[in-house]
Amino acid sequence: MPKCKDDEKGAGTVTPGAGCDGIDELAGIEQVQTNNVRPACFKNTAQEILFVLTATMAIGMTSILAGSVTVTSSFVGRSLMMSTAQITWISSASALSSGAFLLFFGRVADMFGRKMMFVGSLFLFSVFCLVAGFSQEAITIDVLNGVLGVFSASAVPPAVGLLGVIYEKPSSRKNAAFACFSAGNPLGFVFGTIFGGVATDLFGWRAAFWLLAIIFLAFTGIAVVTVPKDFTAKEPLTWETVKRFDVLGTALNIGGIGMFSAALSLGDTAESGWKTPYVLVLLILGLLMVIAFIFWEIHFEYPLMPMTIWRDRNFSLVLSVLSLGFIAFQPAAFFASLYFQNVKHMSAIMVAVHLLPMAINGIITNIFAAWALHRISNKTLMYIGAGAYAAAMLLFAVNRVSDSYWALYFPALLLTVVGADLQFNVANMYVMSSMSSSQQSTAGGIFQTITRLCQTIGLGMATAVFGSVEHDPSLSKYWDMATQPYSATFWMCFATATVSIGLVPFITIGTQGGRDHKQNEATRKDGDLRVDERYAGSAEREAMVAQALPVQG
Repeated sequence: MPKCKDDEKGAGTVTPGAGCDGIDELAGIEQVQTNNVRPACFKNTAQEILFVLTATMAIGMTSILAGSVTVTSSFVGRSLMMSTAQITWISSASALSSGAFLLFFGRVADMFGRKMMFVGSLFLFSVFCLVAGFSQEAITIDVLNGVLGVFSASAVPPAVGLLGVIYEKPSSRKNAAFACFSAGNPLGFVFGTIFGGVATDLFGWRAAFWLLAIIFLAFTGIAVVTVPKDFTAKEPLTWETVKRFDVLGTALNIGGIGMFSAALSLGDTAESGWKTPYVLVLLILGLLMVIAFIFWEIHFEYPLMPMTIWRDRNFSLVLSVLSLGFIAFQPAAFFASLYFQNVKHMSAIMVAVHLLPMAINGIITNIFAAWALHRISNKTLMYIGAGAYAAAMLLFAVNRVSDSYWALYFPALLLTVVGADLQFNVANMYVMSSMSSSQQSTAGGIFQTITRLCQTIGLGMATAVFGSVEHDPSLSKYWDMATQPYSATFWMCFATATVSIGLVPFITIGTQGGRDHKQNEATRKDGDLRVDERYAGSAEREAMVAQALPVQG
């Protein structure tokens, strides 16, 4: 069966299942494709572009929903007479369920196929967005947002897996595809805010959900036509398959992340705050289950998350820097939107207008990233990203009601997406190269689980800081009363961004996707690049997976 990947003339080869004991083998993995042709599984460039855009919408599902909910939640609350806690769960439910199920769906996609799961997730997300728009009770809208989070989680791993198999070899074309794909998560929130703001202002909050339903129904149709046929080897449903699926690890992962995320979401709105018994129980049990999950994965023969990937120092450092950045990014975008609504008293559509520079600059930054990944040291890009985060949070933090939008908020919004998009691109490319073609969906699940969990942690921390300062304003007289709680949250974000700068010097990544395949050898001596694939199936299955998709002439 012919391969669905770029023309291999002049390209280095990767032997499936090859070990990583020697530098020569590692260098082989990094061998760069010198010709930059369209993958043979696409009939034309239009199909390729539409496929990448559809994958981008998949990774942006949760963020788009979160952005839309941010500008519509107050309208939903008034319409359905919801309490503060119930309003909080409109956004928290989707984030919780999405983060908890990503690893599970990553493994499902790798074992049982990707295309059907990808298309089905887009369609069901569209259907439940439509249903959510008809909600008449608080519990209905909260539960439906949780369901939407599940379908957003099931869409990401197969999208990542398909991209990873199709663009297996390093090239500038792969960089462009992954730069577009990487834009989905950071920019999704901004575009969700814009879509939700415009729809709500013109037609009401229900229209915001219906607009998302229309958008994702359209992309479902595009996916049916543009996603190449998936011939990935599928596992039979046998006892051996169940063993390799890591049922206990899945339960510990879903339960641990779910409880931990729920505690963070409930901490500020519960009756006694963080001292509320059920919040403490959820927090402690969640942490214990996450710890148990880690220990289980270390010793289990077929782990849901192969722990050997953490032996690579760059892998750990890049994800640490990205995590600290996302702990700052999500609260910054969220509270900037709330600031426009609650302090500046802007309408939903005006909030969207004021956040529009983030979307525009995000597109520009991702175009730059596609050009830069194989030309500029990725360590330098991580420095720029971390510095942009810190500068943005500082500008947000010193803002007052009397200050001009153009003086502080405007440059801060621009810098925020520079940090998010550059770091996300570098980290995404490195993580995807750290696992084999048969584990690309699992790699995407690991990456997205970490980023979603960090977003939840960041929002939990920021909400706690906001509530504390709002209850007892204690900042300098430089700040007026209205902006004090917002400034306090941005100072917290500034602190995490500053810490991330201190980790960048230890990263040794050069370029990715360029001609020099030796840039990362020094670091890869510290640990294996590819994880142990024993749980991925037989050598025959690995060979089949490497062929993943057929050539269409």
